[in-house]
Amino acid sequence: MEHVVTTLPTTRQPGCPFDPPKELIEAREHGPISRLPFADGHQGWLITGYDLVRSVLADQRFSSRRELMIHHPTIDYSGIEVPPAPPGEFLLMDEPQHSRYRKPLVGKFTVRRMRQLTERVEQVTAEHLDAMEKAGPTADLVTAFAKPIPAIMICELLGVPYEDRSSFQEQVDLFMSGETSDEDLMAAYTATQNYLAELVAAKRADPTDDVLSDLTDSDFTDEELRGIALILLAGGLDTTTNMLALGTFALLRNPEQLAALRADPTLTDQAVEELLRYLTVAKTGQRVALEDVELGGQTIKAGTTVILSLNTANRDPERFTDPHVLDLRRQDGGHLAFSHGIHQCLGQQLARVEMRVAFPALLHRFPTLRLAVPAEEVALRPETADIYGVKSLPVTWDAS
Repeated sequence: MEHVVTTLPTTRQPGCPFDPPKELIEAREHGPISRLPFADGHQGWLITGYDLVRSVLADQRFSSRRELMIHHPTIDYSGIEVPPAPPGEFLLMDEPQHSRYRKPLVGKFTVRRMRQLTERVEQVTAEHLDAMEKAGPTADLVTAFAKPIPAIMICELLGVPYEDRSSFQEQVDLFMSGETSDEDLMAAYTATQNYLAELVAAKRADPTDDVLSDLTDSDFTDEELRGIALILLAGGLDTTTNMLALGTFALLRNPEQLAALRADPTLTDQAVEELLRYLTVAKTGQRVALEDVELGGQTIKAGTTVILSLNTANRDPERFTDPHVLDLRRQDGGHLAFSHGIHQCLGQQLARVEMRVAFPALLHRFPTLRLAVPAEEVALRPETADIYGVKSLPVTWDAS
């Protein structure tokens, strides 16, 4: 029997900041695919099962093109013509346009190259832990630790001058927060685009040792380079920031797991993968069927929009044992936190390096680290934000 979800859930249960909204979990219990009516009356689908989400992400009969994303679960776009993605913003494109932008970047983000950055990540992490310790014994872990580490790394990788990083990140934060008015969001987006246009021009005139400068030797136009830079910078800033902050929050709420990681550094790689699965901060995706597709016993008609619940897929009991338990020794890997298919996160190896360095360093430096406020008072980002996380994470420790 066809299951219907009346609206896309946007509220997490009180006291369960790490779990997907209860209605999403219940939808998965009814089956991996449910009907989902959208705000404009369009009848779409919600996919919550691991296998079906993974199959859609790898199926080029489903499109990522922005101009086809005219239906939204909670926003009525009736009468609004959605334009194609700007040049360079390849996450919202299909083949062959997508590969034209992505292929020249793949070699810049290989496992080997990202591991070569480990020493620099360790240096940046140590500097911010030093500053935390000096200013302590309390801190907002987001501003003192989780935000600056990935910001410095992605900005250095792409060649954003040091003196510009703070103001640049403020603008990116505004249009990624999920709480910005339409007017302020557009102003932030425009300011970011203007800055990136200036940065591209500077790299053309005076290339330095960074990815953006390397790309000026390609056949990409300035407008295309600006779009590529926006995708890489925004992605590199927000996702890892929220993984570091929300991941620390999750560890502090699971003291046995935290103790296991602190006692056994060889657990780090597994711990990072489990936190990625358990939290899935990039929680949803969207695709549009280009033709009729049979999926999970249902026919997805051409032109129909599907919402992919990545966080629910990563909690699918048919794929993961005890999926709602944080288990840093988990063996059943293969999560979808970095998506899957042609749009799988390009910077995932950089994110892994940052987390593999930052989590153990934080726990080693502050063995008595704990929340400075009751857990229920930790301010969470809204479900409307593209990336889930905490707004701030007040922590404290025993001064030595």
